[in-house]
Amino acid sequence: MGIVLITGATAGFGQACATTYAAKGYDVIITGRRKERLEAFKTQLTQEFGVNVLALNFDVRVEQEVNEVLGNIPEEWRKIDILVNNAGLAAGLNTIDEGSTSDWDAMIDTNVKGLLYVSRAVIPWMRARTTGHIINIGSTAAKLVYARGNVYCATKAAVDAISQGMRIDLLPYRIKVTAVHPGAAETEFSLVRFKGDEEKAKDVYKGFIPLSAQDVADVVFYCTSLPPHVCINDLVVTPLQQANAYYIDKK
Repeated sequence: MGIVLITGATAGFGQACATTYAAKGYDVIITGRRKERLEAFKTQLTQEFGVNVLALNFDVRVEQEVNEVLGNIPEEWRKIDILVNNAGLAAGLNTIDEGSTSDWDAMIDTNVKGLLYVSRAVIPWMRARTTGHIINIGSTAAKLVYARGNVYCATKAAVDAISQGMRIDLLPYRIKVTAVHPGAAETEFSLVRFKGDEEKAKDVYKGFIPLSAQDVADVVFYCTSLPPHVCINDLVVTPLQQANAYYIDKK
């Protein structure tokens, strides 16, 4: 079928995407910071679906690590058909004057710079073959800023803008670029945002049925399964009870 590279593949959207593509017969490159979890997931995918899996343990925030690890993968793995830039996080939920600068750094370094570092390493391989599809995972927060979301919303707005710029720059090379912007989805997202506070994380999803990681993975796969001449540029997906990043009807 081809090769797909998915960042942040040990949980949430990334894990669901890797499972979905492996189930469809794709060979999968999975990346993540948690080595034991990454290796266990590799074994699971290999045993369950019989596909080839390359597990790459690195931090997308560290440019040197990205370049060293991706720059040294075997030649046959460089024929990447699909890149899913999924690694990302929200850290904290504070007003701008009370925000933690370490939280800001984590979000900017992961959501924006990490996406850029990985893309910069992979795009030349796609350019050389004049084919490929890049999926950038954004958020409804890219479209509407909400109270206390300041820097997180800014990083996802950056993903939106970068996706538009990529699409223009890569047009001559016939490389598709799709930004997928999920709304409220029950993954580790809120648990990370609230620094492991399970009660706060659960409260986010009370009163409505949120998206699942699999819902988003299905949307991502659909975007990459269309005919070669068709590209979904920008797609926002929410639960039925959510209109945008701010309005959720909880009943």
